[in-house]
Amino acid sequence: MQPVVDTVTGRVRGAFDGGVAVFRGIPYAAPPVGDLRFRPPRHPAPWDDVRDATVPGPTPPAPPPSPDPALRPLLPDRRVPGDDYLNLDVWTPDPGPGAGGLPVMVWIPGDGFHRGSGAGAGPGFGPTSVTDGAALAREGVVAVAIHHRVGAEGFALIDGGTPNVGLLDQIHALEWVRDNIERFGGDPRKVTVFGHSSGAMSAVTLMAVPRARGLFRRVIAQSGAGHHAIRSGDARRVAAHLARRAGVRAASAAVLSRLPAARLLDAQASIADEFTGGPDPAVWGERLSHPAALPFAPVVDGELVTRRPVDGLRAGDGAEVDLLIGTTSEEFRRYAVPAGTHRSGAEKDLADAVARLGLEAKAAAVYTAEHPGGPGEAHTALLGDAYFRIPAYRVLEARSRVGVRAYGYEFAWRSPGFGGELGACHGVELPFLFDTLPRAGELVGDAPPERLSGEIRSAWVRFARTGDPGWAPWNPVSRPVWRFADPESSLVEDPGAETRRLWDAVPATR
Repeated sequence: MQPVVDTVTGRVRGAFDGGVAVFRGIPYAAPPVGDLRFRPPRHPAPWDDVRDATVPGPTPPAPPPSPDPALRPLLPDRRVPGDDYLNLDVWTPDPGPGAGGLPVMVWIPGDGFHRGSGAGAGPGFGPTSVTDGAALAREGVVAVAIHHRVGAEGFALIDGGTPNVGLLDQIHALEWVRDNIERFGGDPRKVTVFGHSSGAMSAVTLMAVPRARGLFRRVIAQSGAGHHAIRSGDARRVAAHLARRAGVRAASAAVLSRLPAARLLDAQASIADEFTGGPDPAVWGERLSHPAALPFAPVVDGELVTRRPVDGLRAGDGAEVDLLIGTTSEEFRRYAVPAGTHRSGAEKDLADAVARLGLEAKAAAVYTAEHPGGPGEAHTALLGDAYFRIPAYRVLEARSRVGVRAYGYEFAWRSPGFGGELGACHGVELPFLFDTLPRAGELVGDAPPERLSGEIRSAWVRFARTGDPGWAPWNPVSRPVWRFADPESSLVEDPGAETRRLWDAVPATR
């Protein structure tokens, strides 16, 4: 017999898979099209019949994962067309009200705020994806995965539109969890929001958003922190370029909402791809205020997001939320190795990046000594720190500053992919966490250590249950982080201290 659950908008029918009840494509908001484009999410229309929830729902409009042939094996295209893409998936070991009040883990997908969805191969959930909620449900939690608007549809700051509708979608989904998850066996008072990359940035941002307060108790941020909300002036410049690339005169909701999604996506993709290599001053004029900013990201709009999330955390925002945050050891190799820039990079590229990021000139020599193999290797490590490791440390420092306990981790297992050079790259921990190693051969090779899969998943589930992943909390003196490694994991004090200290001289506004 298929499981059926009565949600607040109607009944849904899922399917059992390996002892876990799975419900896919449940709408939590109305389709954001027509008059609802660039507007806050609204409740979906209720339905009378039992709704089939056995196949994945549509995914948000997004460009293909990457035009680079070298990256396609790591980022296959699994977009699903359709307007009803503000939907979510639920995995539960015990559907039904009163089933035990299980902890709830809500996944926000990543991929730079301009791609990524619940069906994505790397950042999101899906039946053939490396991220899948079944293994977590078998550990005794209710797992939820959401879709939200991304790119220009979710984060462009345009005249007549509502800022940060992508974040508003996330909040709306969490409100759906609050109102419905007990019917799936979950406890709405025990919600952990977790995400990867921009999904992690979203989770940290939500900690500092008053409107999200009370919707979750814990956050796990994987390879993403609270530095990447952009200022409104920067966001308006991006929107103006978006309009020009789309061939229209005004960056307004009235104009852009009439454009076909494909046309807006082409304009969005050209901007995002340009930023991947660093903004071109000949095109952009003055650079964005933060040197590692993303063109589409949460905007400091003065209403929903009143300041950069990391600044809010420094002031005590989200003090009631338990936090676990960390990175992989070699984040940027995910991008540099397939492109070959870890080998081809020049000393000038390294020196220019050091200057742009606000570091002293000596940083180039320190990174080169720490990462032998040429300036390309040093540059790759530098960018990994700028986008991932240092922002995570800043969040840990912010929590410590106001006396709030937090935990740090580092995933150090090195992938044998791309001739052994891929290393502990961005996203390599995902198939370990979700127990989908057989699906991720391009990323983890043929014989990844399964022991590590159980270890990281147990830590995440323990944190969702108790707020303690099983190791010492971070402190600003010894700076301990748990290093997931093979053959043995361990608590490590202040990893990469020499390069980390270089960033202490960079202003806190960076």
